[in-house]
Amino acid sequence: MKILFLAAGSAATVYGMTPLATAARSAGHQVIMAAPRNVLPDIAAMGLTPFSVTSTPIPHFRTKDRAGNPVTVPDNPVEGRLFTGGWFGRLAAASMDPLLGLAEDWRPDLVVGGTLTYAAPLLAHRLGVPYVRQTWDGKDFDGIDPGATAELRPELAHLGLDALPEPQLLVDVTPPSLRHTHALPAQPMRWTPVNQQREPEPWMLRRGERRRVVVTGGSRGLNLEFLRDVVGKVGALGVEVVVAAPEELAAKLRAEADGIRAGWIPLDVVAPTSDLIVHHSGGVTSLTALHFGVPQLSVMENRDNASHGAALDRIADFGAGLSLQPHERTAERIGAACEQLLGDPSSTARAQAIAAEMATMPPPSTVLGLLEELAARTA
Repeated sequence: MKILFLAAGSAATVYGMTPLATAARSAGHQVIMAAPRNVLPDIAAMGLTPFSVTSTPIPHFRTKDRAGNPVTVPDNPVEGRLFTGGWFGRLAAASMDPLLGLAEDWRPDLVVGGTLTYAAPLLAHRLGVPYVRQTWDGKDFDGIDPGATAELRPELAHLGLDALPEPQLLVDVTPPSLRHTHALPAQPMRWTPVNQQREPEPWMLRRGERRRVVVTGGSRGLNLEFLRDVVGKVGALGVEVVVAAPEELAAKLRAEADGIRAGWIPLDVVAPTSDLIVHHSGGVTSLTALHFGVPQLSVMENRDNASHGAALDRIADFGAGLSLQPHERTAERIGAACEQLLGDPSSTARAQAIAAEMATMPPPSTVLGLLEELAARTA
């Protein structure tokens, strides 16, 4: 069977879809993962065949309409969700011709699209093959799809559709206890931490004398000045601060703060020996922390995708961490939140409860069997 996976313009979306794609490849299926060209090296690093859907920089779709005119990022949650759907819709529109070209030479039997990869249902409908939607993290997409539908009216009309095709199967990696109360019925799948690797140093594999706090902005990193202030505030709590960041940023931080551990540090390696993870509201980072039962502090950078906050707020409501809004994004507030979490053993207990729940969810290999049955029924 040929399975086409569609990721988006960040490494996190690639990591989120890699476990199911790898399970398919390991089972003997042919797999291609399509995404914007900027993340093709991340796909290749996972051992998967990459295919570029566009060379246009991702910020272009977020900041400009199809005619190239600037667009304004909303500052309220409802419009923010619609805005997110709109710019992912523009990405989908730009992806269609390359994907149809790929299908002429390599026709997939099934298309698996990530949470907001709206080209997936359009392509699957055009080819007459099953469409599966897989969440790439625990964030909601409620209220986002209508924005994509509005943006993709021309493409939908061309296909004789009034709305985006529904998936034949929705696969959700969100732990059941953290799913939205109005979430659609879905096939659960166990979260498997994935990120690019490097040879571990001994300290990463064992706990030190002090409690360890990991600060990360994901694969993109954080602003150096802001990161410097955060490290100072958190370090003042008497803990070991580890900064997981791109090497270019980490080198600058090491030059200013003698002895600090900073660099490309695989989160799945260091998380098991950590006591707290501070992150940029990253969905992959969030689920990785939960997988290892580590409390987390998420700090939202903006509100244009309010679904991030809703999902992370549920983690806070469960007691497994805290979530700060953009207006609270100061080094002082982050330091205070870290102190609060480190002083509350119940946050670790609650995170570990989620980890135990996640361990009972079906693995990707089990979910793959459902995909095989779906493709066989429509062959």
